[in-house]
Amino acid sequence: MAVKFFGQFLVEQGIVTGEALLNAITLQDKTNLKIGEMAVSMGLITPTDVQRAHNAQMSKDKKLGDLLVEMEFLSPDQLEDIIIRQKNTHLYIGEALVQVGSLTKESLQTHLDAFKADQARYISDSIELPITIADAKTWEMTADLTYKMITRVLGLQFRPGKCTVAPSVASNFMLAAMDFSGDVHARYLISVSEGLQQTIAKAILGEESVDTEPVEVLEDTVMEFVNVVCGNVAAKASQMGVIINIAPPETIHPPAEGLPVSDDQTALCFPIYVGNEEVMEMYLLIRS
Repeated sequence: MAVKFFGQFLVEQGIVTGEALLNAITLQDKTNLKIGEMAVSMGLITPTDVQRAHNAQMSKDKKLGDLLVEMEFLSPDQLEDIIIRQKNTHLYIGEALVQVGSLTKESLQTHLDAFKADQARYISDSIELPITIADAKTWEMTADLTYKMITRVLGLQFRPGKCTVAPSVASNFMLAAMDFSGDVHARYLISVSEGLQQTIAKAILGEESVDTEPVEVLEDTVMEFVNVVCGNVAAKASQMGVIINIAPPETIHPPAEGLPVSDDQTALCFPIYVGNEEVMEMYLLIRS
């Protein structure tokens, strides 16, 4: 895979060691608190309050902090203080590598510039469809909400790749699909590798380990994630004046050659890079 994270890039270039990167990531994990964690550490709310707001995110397109205020767990001023403290204490991986002694401050920017140049052709900072297509705003919104829910519901760090027109749906460990009808007709698909299936299951079930869960439960959690995303998509589309009806999600185990795209469909592929050799993609099979 050509897409890399900065730490991975530095290791592959021989600039830092894998051990140094792990040390820097450990330092990051200790330093970078999420909004809810920061609020708890400041004694403003309880972990139960955070969980209740997190659960509400399943059905609302809102940031956790905004929901904490809406649910009256925090005041607007308290949220502002938390955000300021979070920004002031945030530690980027390059800075963490400097702190653990694996990079110098002087060399950090040089390596960052080289990394950005290497990745420019693969990564998109905005959602841009590669072709002119009907209902483009709806499909851009669908991708945007997918990215938001990956962050908010799954807690995954990722990098969105550039959208492409796909001749077929690539094979993967499993796919979860949901059909759209109404003002638009399409099939929404999330494709995940085995490791990501487990990651999704942990987030949806709220468990540290899902090793003993049956296959059906693991698959159900991926379908539940699709249900959450598409439920939010339908609600957002309604605000835009577009009616989207959603069918129950289903699980697909594609053959090794992947799934074909019919002549009356356009397949848009949105790569989602999460690292660690795991594969995640979102597809929209849009009927003309």
